[in-house]
Amino acid sequence: MGASGLRFAVLGTMRGWNHHRSLDIGPPKRQAVLAALLLRGGRVATASELVDAVWGERPPARALTSLRTYVGGLRATLEPNRPSRAPSKVLLSVGDGYSLPLSGNVLDADLAEAKFASAERARRSGDLATARDLLGSGLALWSGDPLAGVPGPYAARQRARLAERRIALLETRFQLDLDLGRHAKVLPELRAISLEQPLREGLRGQLMTALYRCGRLAEALAVYGDTRGTLLRELGVEPGPELVALHRRFLAGQFPARAAAREVVVRRPRPAQLPAPLPDFTGRAGIAAQLAERLSPSGGTAMPITAISGMAGVGKTALAVHVAHRVRDEFPDGQLHADLRETAPSEAVRRFLLALGRSAAEIPATVEQRSALLRTTLAARRVLVVLDNVSDAEQVRPLLPGTAGCAVLIAGRVPLSTLPGATTCRLEVPGPAESLALFSRIVGRERVAAEPEAAVAVVAACGHLPLTVREVAERVAGRPSRPLASAAACLDKDPGLAASFAGFRLGFEQLSAEQARALRLLASATAADLPLSAVARILLRPEEIAEELAESLVDLQLLTSPAPGRYGCQDVVRRFAAELP
Repeated sequence: MGASGLRFAVLGTMRGWNHHRSLDIGPPKRQAVLAALLLRGGRVATASELVDAVWGERPPARALTSLRTYVGGLRATLEPNRPSRAPSKVLLSVGDGYSLPLSGNVLDADLAEAKFASAERARRSGDLATARDLLGSGLALWSGDPLAGVPGPYAARQRARLAERRIALLETRFQLDLDLGRHAKVLPELRAISLEQPLREGLRGQLMTALYRCGRLAEALAVYGDTRGTLLRELGVEPGPELVALHRRFLAGQFPARAAAREVVVRRPRPAQLPAPLPDFTGRAGIAAQLAERLSPSGGTAMPITAISGMAGVGKTALAVHVAHRVRDEFPDGQLHADLRETAPSEAVRRFLLALGRSAAEIPATVEQRSALLRTTLAARRVLVVLDNVSDAEQVRPLLPGTAGCAVLIAGRVPLSTLPGATTCRLEVPGPAESLALFSRIVGRERVAAEPEAAVAVVAACGHLPLTVREVAERVAGRPSRPLASAAACLDKDPGLAASFAGFRLGFEQLSAEQARALRLLASATAADLPLSAVARILLRPEEIAEELAESLVDLQLLTSPAPGRYGCQDVVRRFAAELP
């Protein structure tokens, strides 16, 4: 596994993710090592530099040994499937030091800086509104004190640097707010920040300006008096010339006339984020009608939540999108969509809020606050929310509306039985006739009619899984002169080929090393289903651990459980598992 799915946050409590899964980045000193590597932008840090970063001038006698232990722990976290003797492809050894070269904006601090650079370009071009929104979007990535709780002198220096950077950027954003005539809207936040930073004269001057433009001259003059008193008491100095000049203009009435609040008529955005439906969607008529009925607003007090579950490649996403388009007219205020394999819940909420018309500056830092704002924003609207590739109920909770006028449609491999109020639908593998109909729509009915037995063999080799049938059919359709029999023969010679296509590749990415091992061993068993005692013997694990592994694979729709304590495997999964390392 490379570094393509890794993301890290330092603008608050230090966190990491591999795709949507949180990483255990370990105890504080290991976090200090990780921070020193992340904030170097891929540059090499020598062992002595890392020791200084973590322990300072008086490191313990075994600091180098501890450093190597922390690096080993980080490597195990970042590359859990790396063989023990294989070199790391993520956290690299360079001489006696290390580097962590990560491409793209995988660090929230780098992503914020990219937004700030774009904001500066927009400001220079005269597009103040875009500049202000970009600044707000970058500042929203802060979720608290940078590197909160991370020890060591390096983290302390970076914490101070990042905190100073944030205040400076806030001043720039406040100035853009004032330039855009948003003095009344920005006043509460400006007042709170200036109270936190009583010695920053720039913020205090902006607060005075906002108060004056809101017609509150006496309060603006009081801010100056308070600031002067604080500077004299704390530093023994008078205010700077800019603040003094501002105060004098207020006293002399020479400040430009109070800006009138800009009356803006805003049309409420109507997001339409649904992916395009598959033009050749086939079958599932009864289930689609049932799901559409469940999602239709009934006028009651409960919000409809429906979750589709099923094994990899069974067609959950295609069905969800098909049903969502079928009922979209019942949700006149729009449709929201998020793929939670690629997007963390907090970021998904942020994107929803932006799509619903909230500005970047309005969006709070924490996922809990964003979720509350989302519920408030949707309170008087009828919106359909579609969430794809959901792995557990905790991902879903921040994205739920709070009123009955909305509805939620969820697709994921694991049944969401712990989500209150949700109705579930387990999607089974379609029968031979339905999978053959899908194959025919893509390949062409004439070709299938000319070689019906070969077509039946192809879809059977695909395990009748819609995603796999579709991918094989698209390959066959791209070679119109090739007989279907040759494709069937190719799949027959290599039965693992069809099972290794898109749906199962995605499924395999979700397995831990222990789960992959268990699936490989259990799928190789010849019995149709196995008692728990046999599962434990095959896995060479105690029954308690063997049961936990087997149940986790049942949740992922990779094993079946025909009865309590018994486990089986479908043929298509057997073929897939045979390809696992």
